[in-house]
Amino acid sequence: MLTLGEVHTGLLQNSSSLSLENTAQLLDFLVGQRVRRSERPIAYAVSPDQLTGIDCRLPAGSGRGTRGVGTVVSHAAVTGGHVLQGSTYTRLDRAASNRRLIWSHYLARPGWVETIGKVDLRDVARGFLGPTYQPQTLNLGAISARLIDAVQKSPRLDRRPPFRTKRTRLRWAVLPAADPGTEPHGKFRIESDTLRSLELTAPQEVVPALVEFCEDLALHDWLLTTLLSLIEFSLTGPGTRNQKIDRLRPAIDCLLHLWMPAARLDESVLPVWQDLEHRPGFTRQWQTSVTRIRDQVTLSTIALLEAPSR
Repeated sequence: MLTLGEVHTGLLQNSSSLSLENTAQLLDFLVGQRVRRSERPIAYAVSPDQLTGIDCRLPAGSGRGTRGVGTVVSHAAVTGGHVLQGSTYTRLDRAASNRRLIWSHYLARPGWVETIGKVDLRDVARGFLGPTYQPQTLNLGAISARLIDAVQKSPRLDRRPPFRTKRTRLRWAVLPAADPGTEPHGKFRIESDTLRSLELTAPQEVVPALVEFCEDLALHDWLLTTLLSLIEFSLTGPGTRNQKIDRLRPAIDCLLHLWMPAARLDESVLPVWQDLEHRPGFTRQWQTSVTRIRDQVTLSTIALLEAPSR
């Protein structure tokens, strides 16, 4: 069995942070379905799961396509009233029959895609995690992007974000561990400015917790990427020190308080975070960047205090 997913992360198109109540209303897509939300350790809300039916070829590193039929699960989430995510995932399993069945069969297994014909799941994982999309194959990213776009078009948003930034994408796959007692572990790669990939190996019983882990990783990767971009734009651009500090203000107001890696995660997946903290060292780089911002603010304050009064 193989699990595939893709998470898109971006800035909510609103001039100020949304309250948790307004966020819940924003994500209230489905009548009769509840928006899950929490206030601690940070405001967080996630929409009800949506199912999308698919019938297409699966990506493959070898280029040999296998047909997959079933459904994928997607939802949107907002963290801290500022950061929006669209997450889509599914599990792959070999079909008992070598032909397509009626849709009621697949709807009875929500979040599963059955493969028709011979399939090498590791080959599918290689194809899915590759840096380029294979045309006319399973595209979970398109579903995540569509979900984010739908939220961003809501009339509840004023579409005046405090700063401009790119979306990031985390494409991930979970391969089954040979030993059920194996701790989850993975390989994280930066494929481009906006695309990351994560190949995980883990027992199948921790897959639901790994879905949340991948969303948490995508969130903190976006925060770090965005903060570094704002620092480069603000401190290397022209202008006085005060003007540079003004350009850093959105980072101070919107981002710095959101850094809480693994705060909501199940203990079973914490070893993966610990590996990432060792290398590449997300929190270490974040803290270095925050210190740089605070040093600039301190120098600006000292300069103002030392300036002669008029």
